[in-house]
Amino acid sequence: MIKVGGSLGADMSRACADIRALVDRGDSVVVVHGGGAEADRLADELGRPTRYLTAPGGRRSRYTDAAALDVLVLGMLGRLKPPLVTELLRLGVRAVGLSGADGGMVTARRTPPANVVVDGVRRVVRDDLSGRISAVDAHLPRTLLAAGYVPVISPPAYDPEAGPESGAGLLNVDADRFAARLAVALEADWLVILSNVPGLLRDPGDPASLVTEIPCEDLAGYLDLAGGRMKVKLRTAGEACLAGVPHVVLGDGRGPSPVLTARAGAGTTLVKGVR
Repeated sequence: MIKVGGSLGADMSRACADIRALVDRGDSVVVVHGGGAEADRLADELGRPTRYLTAPGGRRSRYTDAAALDVLVLGMLGRLKPPLVTELLRLGVRAVGLSGADGGMVTARRTPPANVVVDGVRRVVRDDLSGRISAVDAHLPRTLLAAGYVPVISPPAYDPEAGPESGAGLLNVDADRFAARLAVALEADWLVILSNVPGLLRDPGDPASLVTEIPCEDLAGYLDLAGGRMKVKLRTAGEACLAGVPHVVLGDGRGPSPVLTARAGAGTTLVKGVR
């Protein structure tokens, strides 16, 4: 399982080349991507700037009302996924683009109304279409893998409890957690999460301060080192490790061979049963 992020550029192309190398040697590969940055660019183009919610504990997240969900889905499924799939196809990889809603693969429960801060004003938000993953059905990706395809999957997830008044029944879910839950459901040997940093750093300004190994049972002791999205990635990596994925790595997606380098030991590796 490989989780990639960002727009398709030189970094993504190099990750795709690594995926081709893994497929050539007989590995089954699933690619997961998000699309928040692409959705933000699209939102600006459409004159719908991205808005955020701040919970009482200080946690900040995307405010996904119906209009924002439309932009997010278009950014992931319309802007980011097609060039990623076609780049893999160009390299000879039989890639298939999917969302979590296809086949009811990833289902989620909608986040309940919450008292949060939006645009500097505290209020109860009832129209946020975000959710937490409740179940993963791995049948569809397993079928594709068995037929020699590489599934390229992203949010949104499907809300089975959504009524006709709630539109398409789609929910925005965190892409890193999405990748981790899929990895567990597929009983993957590897979960490689790529981002734009070398891994977890003790000093964010010093790449040499990389934490190379974290016992997932002791994850809480490392969370204070992480900020922003890295905190989510770290928690997600630890959850996947504890759930039985034997190799979990937070790797740097900017290098010449990001996936293979991460699998060779670069980045931050989560390990189980080491204290």
